[in-house]
Amino acid sequence: MQKLNFPTYQFRFKNSENKIAIFDELRKKFVILTPEEWVRQHVVQYLLTEKKYPKSWINVEKVLKINGLTKRYDIVVFNPDGSIFLLVECKAPEVKITQNTFDQIARYNLTMKAQYLMLTNGQNHYFCQMNFEQEQYQFLKELPEIKRDN
Repeated sequence: MQKLNFPTYQFRFKNSENKIAIFDELRKKFVILTPEEWVRQHVVQYLLTEKKYPKSWINVEKVLKINGLTKRYDIVVFNPDGSIFLLVECKAPEVKITQNTFDQIARYNLTMKAQYLMLTNGQNHYFCQMNFEQEQYQFLKELPEIKRDN
């Protein structure tokens, strides 16, 4: 797999039916290593290691319904109150991040109401803060710290 624009992380791999699998520590299982999964696993490590988001607040690859259609989100980080702090959309490195990609995560977020969005193909990362009153998003240099109830 190609080098991504993230710090270097240690991953566990295994060969499964002539396919390489990578261990997902959140799902606690090996998953087939695709280019998109390679990006997803780097984002998970980035959120855990660099941003120090608690593992128990992060959810990976779950189904959601949007206008009666079944979709899958890549990564969600919850707030302590159960609301959604961050919605992440991962693309394979060869997939260009375009307006269509932003539209996709914005459609998901109409249902999910995340405070922040992250869109990445492993090479380029985009971070946005939502403004629901004005129905727009503002680009950020990086993701904020998560507020913890102490």
